[in-house]
Amino acid sequence: MDGLTEDLGFLLARVSAEVTRATNAALAEAGLRVRQYSVLALASDTPGGATQRDLAQLLGLDPSQVVALVDELAAAGLVSRSAPEADRRTRIVAATEAGRQARECAAALAQRAVGASLQTLTGEDQAALRSLLSRVLAGSEPAGPGK
Repeated sequence: MDGLTEDLGFLLARVSAEVTRATNAALAEAGLRVRQYSVLALASDTPGGATQRDLAQLLGLDPSQVVALVDELAAAGLVSRSAPEADRRTRIVAATEAGRQARECAAALAQRAVGASLQTLTGEDQAALRSLLSRVLAGSEPAGPGK
């Protein structure tokens, strides 16, 4: 079993699963799950909202998954969906006022859960981990037009 517990892919998957489990449990208080929270956060933090295509790319999800998440959030009154005049096929997802308030509450819950999951790491260790994971993610993103 030493081989598997030394495998970086396994460790990343296990940590991700544990952090996601803990964060989902914490977000349940706000009626959200991690993926819903992620969509809500991006819709809240992007001036004018974000396209469903951009949300799918940023979250590494299939567009159909994002549609389902947006449907759930819209049914709860946390986001609105609109089509710009220039491209009626595009859907812009923007947080409603209720969504922005829910995002604030959920952010605190998620931060607490992640902090508890990473409690064995110092603040410096967490910053280093964040930096390393960001570099890995940036290096794995597919190059778009002009990149």
